[in-house]
Amino acid sequence: MALCTLPSFGWSQKGHDTVAFIAENHLTPATKAAVDSLLDGKSIVYWSNWLDNASHTPEYAYSKTWHYKNIDADQTFRSAPLLPSGDIVRAINEQVAVLADTNIDDSRRALALKIVTHLLGDIHQPMHLGHASDRGGNSWTVKYFKQPTNLHSLWDSRLVESGHKWSYTEWQQQIDRATPAEMEVILTDAYPEHWAEETYEICKQVYAATPQDTNVSYDYIAQWTPTVEQQFLRGGLRLADILNTVFDPDYKGHWSPLKK
Repeated sequence: MALCTLPSFGWSQKGHDTVAFIAENHLTPATKAAVDSLLDGKSIVYWSNWLDNASHTPEYAYSKTWHYKNIDADQTFRSAPLLPSGDIVRAINEQVAVLADTNIDDSRRALALKIVTHLLGDIHQPMHLGHASDRGGNSWTVKYFKQPTNLHSLWDSRLVESGHKWSYTEWQQQIDRATPAEMEVILTDAYPEHWAEETYEICKQVYAATPQDTNVSYDYIAQWTPTVEQQFLRGGLRLADILNTVFDPDYKGHWSPLKK
């Protein structure tokens, strides 16, 4: 039951907007045109956080478990049980396949685009690879400047807002500065399984650095803000790589399942 009741919120609205806006700044003209067509002129930023609300409606309740993959402390990424209702790794693979299939109705492909945009943010939020036993950190009590909260909420929004009081456009302007060589490292091994394992390694470090009832203060924020920046950038660049690979036949991307 704990697996099924995990709140789906990952990064805050600010985080999802930032990931989507970084991606938007790396789309090719052909990809931008295709995205505009599918989304009726609205941007991926507009839809970036939509799934967090939609998953709690009857129509899209099937996607509740798609926001995360739980891995308990005594498990490995590979040994953690698979939920019959799906998880974030399988959802990304399945929805990108829908997006890439031009024989599928555009309304269904537009839905897949909204879902993929959101999940590329979630898969880079460390607590979305958190323990089932504490509901991805939702039951892991900590304090934020002596105010009670939990580890998931801390990483969802409080750490983001404490690190920088920026708009999502300012986040993009300040952190989207990777060199071509740095981008190549980020985009290599373009599989959701790889990204999830990478995020899980960060998640383990977060648990170790944040025992229950830790009082989070300035030193913690200074320590972990660079990780937030790194994960936003990874999510945005990888989302752009997926979309460019799907929509632009001239783009030589890294998204492994669709490599030509």
